[in-house]
Amino acid sequence: MVDSFLDEAHLEKSQTLDELNQLLSIWVDECYQNKAHSGLTDNQSPAMAYRNDAKPAKFIDPAVLANAFLHCESRKVDKAGCISFEGKKYEVGIPFTGYRVDVIFDPADTRLVTIEHDNHPPFTAKELVIGEFTGKKPKRPGYMTPVPASESRLLAAASIRNQKRKEQVHSAISYRVKEKDGCPDV
Repeated sequence: MVDSFLDEAHLEKSQTLDELNQLLSIWVDECYQNKAHSGLTDNQSPAMAYRNDAKPAKFIDPAVLANAFLHCESRKVDKAGCISFEGKKYEVGIPFTGYRVDVIFDPADTRLVTIEHDNHPPFTAKELVIGEFTGKKPKRPGYMTPVPASESRLLAAASIRNQKRKEQVHSAISYRVKEKDGCPDV
């Protein structure tokens, strides 16, 4: 069916998608919907069969239809009562810590997700925005502000230690140098 349309459309050499869509719309109306079909009663066209049907069309409740296209994934709740889902954090609640929950979501909009777990009624979890209710970081008090160093405490301590070591070495008695009352032999 579609192949025959594409063969015909190829002959028209459409330059844009709009032109191709218009040709498809015309083809569906004239070559399918309003053409007799041997599979329908009295070789009716689909359009005629639809108009002549005595049973009214049934429309599905939009909520039921929307629910049919939702996705579901399983996640483990961390010790803070949150789950990670598509690179975002969602607050589920401390009572679910350590459990696996089902995340029901619309792939087109993951700002709100529905959480389901065993006998607990389903509930909505929204994306956790860290810092949502916090203000700017306060300034540190003066006594907590780091003061830049004016000299090296490490080198000052090393210098003192070095001086003490030199004094110990210098004050040691050397019998080679010591003379007793002018006598070099001690």
